Amino acid sequence: MPQAASRGSRKSSQAVLPRAARGGSREAIVEAAARLFLSHGFGAVSMDELAEAAGLARRTLYNQFASKEEIFREMLLRVAGELENAFPPGIETQGDVEEVLRLIARMILDLHTRPEYLGFLRMVVADSRQFPWIAEEFAAVMDPQADRLARYFAHLTALGVLDCSNAMLAAHQFMGMLNEFSLWPWMMGRQPPPMPAEQIAEETLRIFLERYGRPRSAKAGKADAA
Repeated sequence: MPQAASRGSRKSSQAVLPRAARGGSREAIVEAAARLFLSHGFGAVSMDELAEAAGLARRTLYNQFASKEEIFREMLLRVAGELENAFPPGIETQGDVEEVLRLIARMILDLHTRPEYLGFLRMVVADSRQFPWIAEEFAAVMDPQADRLARYFAHLTALGVLDCSNAMLAAHQFMGMLNEFSLWPWMMGRQPPPMPAEQIAEETLRIFLERYGRPRSAKAGKADAA
């Protein structure tokens, strides 16, 4: 893509997607884009090819989306919705730290089983070098989730439940242990290790709490025993 076109694409990426109704044609376009972007790369796919793959007239395509950037942004909105489902508001109050982290781990591992989500991640990794704005917009969706987990760990550290001197590091370590077994093998085109998600979640939780969990005081232990 010429440099001028790249700058124009980056500028247009700042626009906000209109909240249009998601009719059948809109769904068909997004599904076709997911297939073509993943197999050929974002830059190599034209709007005409997208229209053909979606089985739509060119005019119909442009009635729904003005550019490939808008289609990408629609896909990103859907990923944001999946992340919201995986880490919904108020999840931090769903029990003690062990219960909450177990719930988060299971939801993250479930997210990693969804082909649409994984395909989008692979497309971002493949194309973000040529189109840096793709990485920037993707990070704008992903980073707040890590920030939120870090704030949760910092809050529990202030309460004396955890001992995280660097809450952001701890957040990335927790997510990284899960990603290592269920996300990165798929991203690299390999089969994940043959172990159940439940075991991955439980072992991740145990390792994390052994490192960052504060041992209960002897006084608290006696009170529990009583």
